[in-house]
Amino acid sequence: MRQDVAALALPDDVRARLDAVCDVPGLVVDDFGRPEARKALSRTDVLISGWGCPAVDASVLADAPRLRAVLHAAGSVKHVLTPAVWERGITVSSAAPANAAPVADYTLAAIHLSAKRAFRTAAEYRAGRPQDLTVSPATGLLDRTVGIVGASKIGRLVLERLAGAGVTLLVHDPYLEAADADALGARLVGLDELLTGSDIVSLHAPLLPETRNLIDARALGLLRDGAVLINTARGGLVDTEALAEHCAAGRIEAVLDVTEPEPLPPGHLLLTLPHVLVTPHIAGAMGTEVRLLGAFAVAETERFAAGERLLGEVRAEDLSRIA
Repeated sequence: MRQDVAALALPDDVRARLDAVCDVPGLVVDDFGRPEARKALSRTDVLISGWGCPAVDASVLADAPRLRAVLHAAGSVKHVLTPAVWERGITVSSAAPANAAPVADYTLAAIHLSAKRAFRTAAEYRAGRPQDLTVSPATGLLDRTVGIVGASKIGRLVLERLAGAGVTLLVHDPYLEAADADALGARLVGLDELLTGSDIVSLHAPLLPETRNLIDARALGLLRDGAVLINTARGGLVDTEALAEHCAAGRIEAVLDVTEPEPLPPGHLLLTLPHVLVTPHIAGAMGTEVRLLGAFAVAETERFAAGERLLGEVRAEDLSRIA
């Protein structure tokens, strides 16, 4: 990983836990081709990776004959680990469960702010046109319907955080059973029913070939007037230009932490609309929260050393349906 990432992910107290269970050479690298990196790999049993880690491919594995586990102190492993890792039987773990909490909290904040029309009214306030929506039936979260697309780790946390908030919860996920949805306090529905029936729609699905542009022009047309679309998952889930057209028409609002392309080009229509908030992929762990990822990876190291089940294990057969 990068040096600055390591400083945040593995502060002294977290590093002390790692030192207690492993012989740690103290080497942080972002280039496996460096002589000192190749030397360290030759005697490495466990690799802790993170943001800035180059691809772990067959050539890297050739320098690491003892490698038994790669514990990723970040979310998705797809852009870091090649299939060769699983083919060699190496155990893989991701800190995605630790990263889920900050994203869920961000999403919950976006839901509450959207329900109060905070972004539109803030823009009007800045323009010298303050609005009093105190008695407007268009505002407020109570008695609204919130639709969650994707019962992922993050999607489930959002559902849990909304429990007891006085909202109706809908969920769409092709891998979820109705009984499991009930246990989450939600009703399992098809995507079209969720879109037509929700006041706020939040996306938590992985970006896969079958989910690219899942929310296209047709799907956006199903949203009711005044609906809000929140995307903290992947930008490719949404047809960006179709979304821009619907938002520009003033019919729907959006909160986008991810876009496609990312970042959006300067002056893009979505960046100019008062009822659209676009943030630069900040929902996940950042700053002081990065230690959550490092601490999770260290806890996985402790479990691996003890022969216990890893909580963030990523199996080869899961790759086709996870982020």
